[in-house]
Amino acid sequence: MSDHAHASVVAASIAEIRLGIASGRHPQSLVTPLWERARTLEPRLHAFAHLPDRVPDALLAGPLAGVAVGVKDLIDTADMPTACGSPIYEGRRPGRDAEIVARLRGLGATVLGKTVTTEFAWRRAGPTRNPWNLDHTPGGSSSGSAAAVAAGVVTLALGTQTFGSVIRPAAFCGVVGFKPTFGVLPRDGVQPLSPSLDHVGIFARTVEDVAVAFPLLAQHLGGTPMAPCFVGNLKVGILAPSGEPADAEQKVTLQSVRQRLVDAGAQVQAVEMPEPWRKLQRVADTLVAYEAARGLGELTKRFPRKVSAVLTELIVLGEATSETEYWEAVDAQRELRSTVAGYLNGLDAVLTIPASGEAPRGLESTGDARFCTPWTTLGFPAITLPVYLSPLGLPLGLQLVGWPGEDRALISAAVALAKSFADPVRPNLTA
Repeated sequence: MSDHAHASVVAASIAEIRLGIASGRHPQSLVTPLWERARTLEPRLHAFAHLPDRVPDALLAGPLAGVAVGVKDLIDTADMPTACGSPIYEGRRPGRDAEIVARLRGLGATVLGKTVTTEFAWRRAGPTRNPWNLDHTPGGSSSGSAAAVAAGVVTLALGTQTFGSVIRPAAFCGVVGFKPTFGVLPRDGVQPLSPSLDHVGIFARTVEDVAVAFPLLAQHLGGTPMAPCFVGNLKVGILAPSGEPADAEQKVTLQSVRQRLVDAGAQVQAVEMPEPWRKLQRVADTLVAYEAARGLGELTKRFPRKVSAVLTELIVLGEATSETEYWEAVDAQRELRSTVAGYLNGLDAVLTIPASGEAPRGLESTGDARFCTPWTTLGFPAITLPVYLSPLGLPLGLQLVGWPGEDRALISAAVALAKSFADPVRPNLTA
């Protein structure tokens, strides 16, 4: 096969990869063309912080054999540098894989490269572009992971979310982003920003791929398949934006899917969150500032010229936050988790928006996380579902939220719901 033919191959689903291997395909023959595609697209896409000069050796056995994966450059890999999006750590080579990477390799997956992150997962945007329109942001902080999956370079990618860094870029790039319950996927070997908020998450092209990969990675689930779910059996709360800016197209997307749920027989009701809900953003702001200052403050003081203004501002804010204020935020987080869970008792899931609308034009900002932050602060699992294309041809998605510890139930509901969508066409990004 020619290099150009290799570069035109798009990442397959896990089911397609398994069929290929069952019919005699060698895992290396599935990984090599994706590495070639990545190298060809990279001058325009800038999804990778590190892409090896040679094709990684594909692992030969395991349920994810032949599956190419992108790993956010915040997550340690022993065979590739992990710089955390910062010149401070340029060329840093960890001594061992993060636990989540070790699990992937143990399942047979091949790490294709390290994907771009914002600086220490905070707000300084990287060079990654949105595959649907290179003049628009892919979102962040898991910018490269979302873009690499959307561009068909990898089947799966790892990201992290402290506010909205999996759900929002997945929505902007028209892919599925899954943020499990807080703490379900291991964070050993993942650079912390805010240990009270940091989650490890997964990007994929389809909910079905998440349904396969997540139980394998969450080892306590033992790889148990998801139980089937039917839309008509669901009780779904619809949380429309109230008081926060949202584009008309994003609101229409929510209402359109609401009607689809009704037509399919689901029990649907509008929900308005209780007054304490409004405290969640302030709680998150306090937690991330205080913890980032304690975790990164000394490092940023040693290398002040290698730190962005936005990260410096966060550290200064955290240093000015008292211990009393911090523990009040910790208590509020715990109390709000119980309050919101009780308020929504009886529902199977909540459907809401993941962002104010389509990906903003320009690369200076990665977008607004306010529609994701409350659920992250609570530690509830959430998943992005791509739904439509906007009039400008950019993806619009929705966010489906479940209950702590009920990750598989949420994914099953998402699988059922996604079957009623017309999948957006792939971005026209050819090699």
